Amino acid sequence: MNGSRASGTAVPDGRPVPAGRLVILLGPAVLVVGLLFVGGLVLGVLQALGYAPGQGAASLTVEHFRRVLVDPELFTSFALTFYIAATSTIIAGLVSVALALTLVSLESRSRMVSFLLQIPLTVPHLVIAIAVLFLLTPSGLVARALSSLGLLAEAASFPLLVNDRFGIGILAVYVWKEIPFITLMLLAVLKNMGKELLEAGATLRANARQRFFHITLPIITPVLAASGLIVFAFTFGAFEVPYLLGRTHPLLLPVWSYRTYSDIDLLARPEGIAIGLLIAAIIIIAVGCSQMVLTLVRYREGER
Repeated sequence: MNGSRASGTAVPDGRPVPAGRLVILLGPAVLVVGLLFVGGLVLGVLQALGYAPGQGAASLTVEHFRRVLVDPELFTSFALTFYIAATSTIIAGLVSVALALTLVSLESRSRMVSFLLQIPLTVPHLVIAIAVLFLLTPSGLVARALSSLGLLAEAASFPLLVNDRFGIGILAVYVWKEIPFITLMLLAVLKNMGKELLEAGATLRANARQRFFHITLPIITPVLAASGLIVFAFTFGAFEVPYLLGRTHPLLLPVWSYRTYSDIDLLARPEGIAIGLLIAAIIIIAVGCSQMVLTLVRYREGER
């Protein structure tokens, strides 16, 4: 058994796949993805370092990174981006835990719950952002409906939920979109957990609160943390939603990077790329932490 695992990966029928064949099968895809990702990353680093022979700049410099790092807008933009990503992740995580605990028994009897949870996953963020734009602006459908019903004096008095200082519209899109993802991850863990531990806790006279904090929560925490880090990484680097629903100042980091890169002044492009590389570094760290959590979970499960 150990020799089979060392020489390849097992297929569904139990036969091991030789390592050489696995390399042949995965090699082309890995090569294409590697060239596109690594090549784009290297090209971006070179441009951020000012290497642009076509524009007469053939030397490397960290001046563009320095300008970004000393820009007073960097901290404000980073704080706003972190606030949006962290807040949406925390809200989605808390709602997902409550939803998963509520649906775990129902989901085991019906596939309809899983189907309904998967519907938001198929809808692009851009579509949800446009829907929020049409629904929640002072001139949107909700404001006009409330005004026609006499619940508002006029549509213009509807609270500002889009392009507001707290990013409520952006948060609404991310929370609505990410709750199903985290919930499905938690449902898988809760279904595999079984009821034996909870029944043992009840036998020992542990109440529902104690069973949750001492049995359920420790089991779902690793998956909750990993999925939360994935959601945080995505929302931190997402561009289209804050571009549509965010304020013009201060800008979130992805929007600031795009606007700097698309500036009519070509000399500003390296700074836009430098901002993008800073975002990429933070995302890579978050994804790396997520993988470390999942690896730790698999290691502990293997020890059992």
